[in-house]
Amino acid sequence: MLGYVTMGTDDIDRARDFYAALLGTIGASELMRMSDEDNGFTLYAASWGQPGIAVTRPYDGQPMHAGNGHMAAIIVDERAKVNGLHAKAIELGGTCEGPPGVRGDDGDQAFYAAYFRDLDGNKLCAFRIGPA
Repeated sequence: MLGYVTMGTDDIDRARDFYAALLGTIGASELMRMSDEDNGFTLYAASWGQPGIAVTRPYDGQPMHAGNGHMAAIIVDERAKVNGLHAKAIELGGTCEGPPGVRGDDGDQAFYAAYFRDLDGNKLCAFRIGPA
């Protein structure tokens, strides 16, 4: 249903470095980069036609601020990848908003997730639904 989510930044080069390193751990790469005069919009995804995450300076030219209650969630196919994304985000300078673990009951529909913020304070979740 979603094509991509944008994350605001005031430092486009720092954000590009963070997301390239973070999303590279699950096979995503930079697919599109607009000029810095066009707010530096840069899109990362596993491939065209797959959901992605973009970083950009705010279109209105005002300073970015992380939304309260806004979050982008990245689905992966293994709990180990949830752990890896969370660890990589922290290694890159992000902050923990909830360590990896099962939320609710474990089992066939278990929700295994980790929460973190990027360098600009944008909140993300890495998750896997299913058994260990």
